[in-house]
This record gives sequence, structure tokens and C-alpha cells, in this order.
Amino acid sequence: MARKPVRAELALGLLFAINLLNFYDRHILGAVTEPIRREWGLTDTQLGWLGAAFILLYAAVGVPFGRLADRFSRKALLTAGLFFWSVLTALSGAAAGFWSLFATRLGMGIGEAVCAPVASSLIGDLYPASRRSWAMSVFMLGLPAGAALSFFGTGAIAYSFGWRAAFFVAGAPGCILALLIRKLLADPPRGAAETVNVGARRRAGSAFLVVLKIPTMWWIIISGALHNFNMYALAQFLPSFLIRSHGLDLRRAGFVSGVIFGAAGAAGLLLGGRLADYLARSRANARLWLGAVCLFAAVPLSLAALGQQPGSPYRFLLWMLPGCALLYVYYSVVYSSIHDVIEPSLRGTAMAIYFLAMYALGGAAGPVVTGKASDLLARRAARAAALSETARAAGLHQAMYLIPALELLTGVVLYLGSRTVVRDQRNLAEWMAGAAQPVVR
Repeated sequence: MARKPVRAELALGLLFAINLLNFYDRHILGAVTEPIRREWGLTDTQLGWLGAAFILLYAAVGVPFGRLADRFSRKALLTAGLFFWSVLTALSGAAAGFWSLFATRLGMGIGEAVCAPVASSLIGDLYPASRRSWAMSVFMLGLPAGAALSFFGTGAIAYSFGWRAAFFVAGAPGCILALLIRKLLADPPRGAAETVNVGARRRAGSAFLVVLKIPTMWWIIISGALHNFNMYALAQFLPSFLIRSHGLDLRRAGFVSGVIFGAAGAAGLLLGGRLADYLARSRANARLWLGAVCLFAAVPLSLAALGQQPGSPYRFLLWMLPGCALLYVYYSVVYSSIHDVIEPSLRGTAMAIYFLAMYALGGAAGPVVTGKASDLLARRAARAAALSETARAAGLHQAMYLIPALELLTGVVLYLGSRTVVRDQRNLAEWMAGAAQPVVR
């Protein structure tokens, strides 16, 4: 038993590394959007579809992968998924045009769809409920760390060697990590970290209906779609916004974007996870309540950032950093809240259902809708004249105001979820007490 914490920490470290590469590869496109647009003459709507491409297949295959995570070897699933998406990332650098890049991005979605449901299921069995917000925040730290490294590294590589080189360089680390996962990752029994051992049992009925009958899951699913709209709109168009509106070059835009996603994201995830676990000791709905408060507080900060005059990138950064940090608290509180209302043998399925809505309705829509709005507003700014770079900058700037509007709506949804979660936690605890098996030590 003395080795168990060490095994848990090693497994969490490996899962963090997988998630870091997941988001590094995912954000390469956003960092090189402008050189691709200019080389191929693309509209912002087309760029939005490239950003959404992998999400479409990611959402479609996520549910079956979630069911597999509840039944088969999670280590094998992670190894295969990581290797596959790493190869497709490298192949993206050989794309000859819009459709070939679209195809490789679709393929990446198959591999990346494995990561979150499987990793979340593993964390639920590695850490008890009292430490899950913290453990999930460490895992999700891969999001801002991967995004930041991607913007830093991709911007610098593309600036010096061209945008294709950025994709080629990114493929190798994932293939190496896949070999380490196969050798080192722990795959504990399902339910191993619960105070009440229910093994592989679950509530009666269809797995999908069991999950969807829980009211809190509906609020969490809706919040995921809204939140991911914002995060993927930002990831796709933030470097372009900094280049067009604030006059930065590709390398400096990547640097500022990396600071926003990296520093703000790390602070929001780690501090949010610790605070959520602390508050949850005395308040059963603390996690979702904290998420709602942070989303509400992010709205005026985002508005202030977008309200800065063109050519003021560091004033934009000053307001966007704390605003983005508050957005990242969402991941620490919501992912652990799913564990609070779902039994161990259905957590992979629940995460897959959540990710289906989160990506199909939010992640895919964010880049496409924002890109479409940018094109429409740019044409209006051009006033029947040729579509200049100035008009494109104005169009994208105005389209970015969708983000604070949806932050406000997401906060309302999380608040409503905080009003149902206590009852759903109690229902799960009562069922688990009745279904308990003897705990083998």
C-alpha cells in the first residue's frame, strides 16, 4: 500500500504529459492561421472550419471511446490514441490545400477523442473525492501549458522555417510518449478510490439514460457547449486578432497568446482546484457555485480587454490575463463535479456524452460562427469597397464580443447547476451505500 501514492502521482504526471501534447498539437493551427490564410487566400469562415475539423470527428467517436473506457484497458486506448493523432499532426505539414489539411485535422480527432474520457476515468480511480478537484486541475494544466508552448514554439518555428515545419516538429514527441505510457502507466481497478466499493456495478437501465436522467448533468452539458465555444474561438483567432488589431508580427503574437493561455490558465486551474476542494468541505455545491462566480467576474475583464484601442497589445494583455484565469477555473470545478454525481463504472460514458455536446455544439461552432461573423462584419466595415486588411481587423474585433456575452450565459447555467447538484450527490450516495461490496484491503 505504501507505493500507491507514488503510482498515483506517476500516473497523473503521465496523464498531464498526454494532455499537454493533446493541446500543443491542437493549437498549432491557431498559431499559424495568418500565414495559411495568406498563402491559400482563405476567408475567416474557412479558417473557422479548419479549426473545427478535428472537433467534428472528435465529437462523433468520443461516445464509443467513452464506453470502451468503462470496459477495456485504458492504458491500451491511450497508447493507441496518442500514437495515431501524433502521426496525423506531422502529416498536416504536408497538406497541399484547404481540403487535405481539413482531412488530416479530421483524423487527429479520432486519436484525441480518447484522451479526456479515459484520463478522467483513471483519475477518478486514482484519487478520492476529497482530492479530485486538485488532481483534475493538474491534469487540465496540460491545456494552458500545451497551448502556451504551442503558441511560443509554433510562432517561433513558423517565423523562422515556415508554418509546415511547425507540424513536422510536433509529431515526434507523441510517438515517444506513447511508448512510455505502455510501459509505466498504472490502470487501477474501477472504483478503487471510493470510500464505498461498488466495483463495476451501476444503476439499472441504459448507461446513456442513467447519465441523462441526472439533472446536474444537463446543466454541465449546456455549460460545456457554451464554454467551449469561447475557448475555441479564442484559440483559433486570438493570434490573428493580435496581428490584425494590435500590429504584432507572427512571433510576438504567438508569445502574447502563449502568455495569456499559459500563465492565466495555470493560475486559474491550480488555484481554482485548491479553492474548490477547500470550499467543498463545508458546502456541497461549492464547485459549481465557484465556477459561476468566476464566469461572472470574467465578463467585465473581457470587455475591458476588447475595449482597448488598436495598437495596444500589452494593455489588452493586462485585462485579458485575469479574465482568462477565471475562465480556466471552469475545468477544475466541472470535471470533478461529474465524478460527484456519477458512479465509477459510468464516468467514461458520462465524460464522453459531455464532450460530445462540448465539442459538437461548442468547440466546433466557436471558430466557425466567430469566423463567419468576422467575415460579415468585415464586409460591412468595407462598405462595398475592396476587402482590406483594415476591414478584416475591424470585423474580427467586433466578432470577438461574442465571447463575454457567452461568459455571462455560462455563469447563469453553472449557477442553476449548483442548485441541483446537492440532491444528485445525495441520490448517488444512497445508491452506492445500497450497492456496496466488501472492501478488500
